[in-house]
Amino acid sequence: MKRFYKEALALAEGSGWQVKLDGRGVKTVGGRPQVLPSRALAEALAAEWAAQEETIVPASFVLRDMADYALDVVAPDPVATVAGLIRYAETDTLCYRADPGEALHARQLERWEPLLQAAEARYGVRFERVSGIIHRPQPGETLAHLRDLLNGLDPFALAALNTLTSLAASLVIGLAALEPDADAGALWIAAELEEEWQAELWGRDAEAEDRRTRRAAAFATAARFAALAR
Repeated sequence: MKRFYKEALALAEGSGWQVKLDGRGVKTVGGRPQVLPSRALAEALAAEWAAQEETIVPASFVLRDMADYALDVVAPDPVATVAGLIRYAETDTLCYRADPGEALHARQLERWEPLLQAAEARYGVRFERVSGIIHRPQPGETLAHLRDLLNGLDPFALAALNTLTSLAASLVIGLAALEPDADAGALWIAAELEEEWQAELWGRDAEAEDRRTRRAAAFATAARFAALAR
C-alpha cells in the first residue's frame, strides 16, 4: 500500500488520545475508533505512521497491532482473556524445577525463587513449588486472588500481559513486567533460563537463536506498550 497521508499527529479525543492522519482519526482493524489511554502511547503510534516511507510496511506497526488487539479482542470480552491468563498461573514455569541437587535446579533457585517470593509478598499469595514435571495444583486462594487482580486491569494492560505471559509461560513474570520499575531485559533472561541451559549443554544453532531474538524483541515491545499505556 502506498502512503496516503502527509502528517500523523497524536491529538486529544474525548477522554483519551487518537492518532490523526491528515486530521482523520485512525480506526482499529475491527473498525472501532482507536482511542488510546495515554498521550505517550498515542505519540508512539503516531511515530510508527510517521516513519513510513513511500510504501507502508504493515509489519512495522507493532504497537498499533497491540492497541488493536486491546480494543477489538480484549475490551469486548475481558473475562476470556483473564481465563486464559489464569491457566498460566496454574502451571507457571517458575514453579516447576529440576530435582534438588541438579545444577539446573541451583540456577532455577537463584533466578526464579526471588521472582516468586516477590510476587508472593506483592500480592499476598502462596505458590506451590514442584520438582519435576508432574502437575501439582496451585492453592485455590492464590488463583482466586490473581483472578481478582487481573479483573481490575484495563484492556491495554491485559493485552500487554497476554503477550508477556505467553512468551514467558509465566504469569508471575508477566505481572512483574507490568510494574513501573520493571527490568524487562532481566525478566526475559529469567523466562528463557531453560532454553539458555539447553544451548549451553548442546550448542547453539542459527535458527534457534533467531527465534530467541524475535521472542525477546516481542517481550520488550509488550513491556514498552504497557509502560506507554499506563
